[in-house]
Amino acid sequence: MNKILNILFLFLLVFAMQSCKSNIADSADEDISPEDAVTPVTTTYPTHGNINETVELNATSAFTLKTFVKSNAIGYLQSSNIKVGDYVSKGQTLFTIKTKEAVALGNTINNLDTSLHFEGVTRIKSPSSGYVTQLTFTEGSYVQDGEQLAEITDKSSFAFLLDLPYELKPYLSQNKTLQLHLADSTILQGYVQSALPTVDSAAQTQRYIIKVKTDKLIPENLIAKVQLVKQQVSNATLLPKPAVLSNEEQTEFWIMKLLNDSVAVKTDIKKGIESGSNIQILEPALNDSDKIILTGNYGLGDTAKISIIK
Repeated sequence: MNKILNILFLFLLVFAMQSCKSNIADSADEDISPEDAVTPVTTTYPTHGNINETVELNATSAFTLKTFVKSNAIGYLQSSNIKVGDYVSKGQTLFTIKTKEAVALGNTINNLDTSLHFEGVTRIKSPSSGYVTQLTFTEGSYVQDGEQLAEITDKSSFAFLLDLPYELKPYLSQNKTLQLHLADSTILQGYVQSALPTVDSAAQTQRYIIKVKTDKLIPENLIAKVQLVKQQVSNATLLPKPAVLSNEEQTEFWIMKLLNDSVAVKTDIKKGIESGSNIQILEPALNDSDKIILTGNYGLGDTAKISIIK
């Protein structure tokens, strides 16, 4: 009999404990009901300013003209004052050539008549300023008249080559000046000098020559970023991108606008240009004093309870 009573007592004890747990859980659920939940948020205000819609393209540096330094006499290359990669100035002496007659006669002519000052040496000077990209002969080599000795890039022909997708050609007329951003954070101002009258058959791009104003020596084949402005709006209403929410298809957009310091309402918007960290708001008209949720807005429903983080 005592055994039956003990089993009955344990059963009642377990049942009482389960009832207490259920009551505690129900109480906890009531404490965190969605109706009473308060979300901490930060806020921002609309601003006004200029905004641009741009497309980023690559342009490659190049010397469009290369000058060939040629021999003007038949003889032996006596000296070469340059090496590949050197920068030379226009008029700088690059080579000296001793004619084969001078080599053959030696000092015979000067011994006969000292007033002649016969050297038999000709000096080859650089026809332009630029980099030495090729050397053909070494000192002591025998060269013919008109033979190529070196190749020099013409500094005045330096430009950036932009391969522009043909569908973007209408926007080029709106960009009288272009900004070119180099890898070392240098920004150059440039303009379109000319366009090649051909289009790449595969990529459907047309090549444009962009001249830049700089005294800096820039190497060939350096890639620069070019910002091409497609559209520009002045005095636009702007909001930071995190303040604007959308559905998965990005067909609907809205913001969470504060009614007061504790309630935010869902406000549908029509957005315009996106640039950098800002989005243009076309509709509705926002006042500079309107408080918009910046962070903590994800997943909030209409008339959500919020708490502003100072």
